[in-house]
Amino acid sequence: MTWDHVIKNGTIVTPAETYKANLYIKDEKIAAITNEELPGEVKSVTDAKGKYVLPGFIDTHSHSRDGRNGAHYKEDFFHSSMAGACGGITTILEMPNCNPAIYNVANLNDLIEVITPKAHVDFGVWGLCLGNLNLDQILPLSEAGVCGYKYFWGYAIDSKTYQLIYNYQEGMKDVIPPLDEGEIYKIFREVAKTGQLVGIHAENFYLIKMLSEEVKASGDRSYAAVLRSRPPVSEMTVIETGILFAEALGTHLHILHLASGDAVRLIRDAQKQGINVTAETCPHYLALTDKDFDRVGALLKGYPPIRTQHDQDLLWEGLNDGTLSFVCSDHAPHSYEEKMKDYWDAPAGMTNIEIMGPVMINAVNQGKLTINQLAAVMSENQAKMFNLYPQKGSLEVGTDADIVVVDMDTEYIMDQEKLHSRTKLTPFNGLKMKGKVDATFLRGKKIVEHGEMIAEPGGKFIRPNKK
Repeated sequence: MTWDHVIKNGTIVTPAETYKANLYIKDEKIAAITNEELPGEVKSVTDAKGKYVLPGFIDTHSHSRDGRNGAHYKEDFFHSSMAGACGGITTILEMPNCNPAIYNVANLNDLIEVITPKAHVDFGVWGLCLGNLNLDQILPLSEAGVCGYKYFWGYAIDSKTYQLIYNYQEGMKDVIPPLDEGEIYKIFREVAKTGQLVGIHAENFYLIKMLSEEVKASGDRSYAAVLRSRPPVSEMTVIETGILFAEALGTHLHILHLASGDAVRLIRDAQKQGINVTAETCPHYLALTDKDFDRVGALLKGYPPIRTQHDQDLLWEGLNDGTLSFVCSDHAPHSYEEKMKDYWDAPAGMTNIEIMGPVMINAVNQGKLTINQLAAVMSENQAKMFNLYPQKGSLEVGTDADIVVVDMDTEYIMDQEKLHSRTKLTPFNGLKMKGKVDATFLRGKKIVEHGEMIAEPGGKFIRPNKK
């Protein structure tokens, strides 16, 4: 027997177990996990003594700005997937608001063609829901292999390009206003037929529009004013409506990038009633609060906004009790010039894909979750929800050898200049961290060593398993 690679002397971590063992890899798969030294030739070895071996992280929510007409000056899939790999990610599920948007099968296939040569990790792609504009494409997109569906609740649509309009004003030319609840109901009904989930950006456009006008008229440009313009109720009203639609239609509703701690209660109560609703949150909501605004300014800007310590505490409670299924990056880079504007004028979005792993590893060292929970909320739970398990998100014999080796002891200062994204900006810059990714393996091949990419792109498009 010839083994392609052996990760020896490490501590294996799954959501259920922690134990010392050697992990043997052959033909891109995990071939054996054992305390014994197996006979045969070994092509290469990684000594993981004193380190932890986890299933490769999965990022279900990334905006890599790619596509044939993408905003490549901000980011592209070459850089985002490299950055993700350096942060321990081995699978990325790419969001559909790229250019062209993924509202039909032709655009899906075009994006796959464009980004496969750039992919340092394996990837899936979400389909975009545009109401009546592409209701007839929901089932074909499922057959073509999308991982799920995204609906940007409250966003307008460019009627010519089908791109999202982020700051809609009445009277805009060639713009379709935010969809009414009748069209949203039809989206939920159609997605239910696929058996896949619909993920929603849960913010109430009309409430935010009214409150933002009031706040701007007051002249108050503080971060407290920002939070008054997009209060927790702006998330909760949309989540409540989504839950009612999910209950009525049997749709799997997934709440994206949850920022409101009080909304955790709504989701928990719905789950107790047997309604098929799940939720995610992000590293910036778990590690930053409104108090960070004075330090980083517009780098803190994302939608929904980073809220208070009260919200952060409730989000951690929801993650620890299972109400929130996992953590995602919501990677959405903008250029330095764009993010250096005044908070109200700067675009929303952060360079997060390489940050997510280190922030959550640091949280283990802070006692906010266990290392076994880390394996769950960064790997296994995502793979199960998106029907990729056990091929992804597990350490089982016969599955893809997607693996991350973590050093829990190294202390360092987060330095944004060392990020691998095209745009090197993060509100975590300058913060003390403990624990980092030491190595990343994609289907058995070591692609990252000591935090640096050592391999050419070799990722591929993956489809969810059919139930």
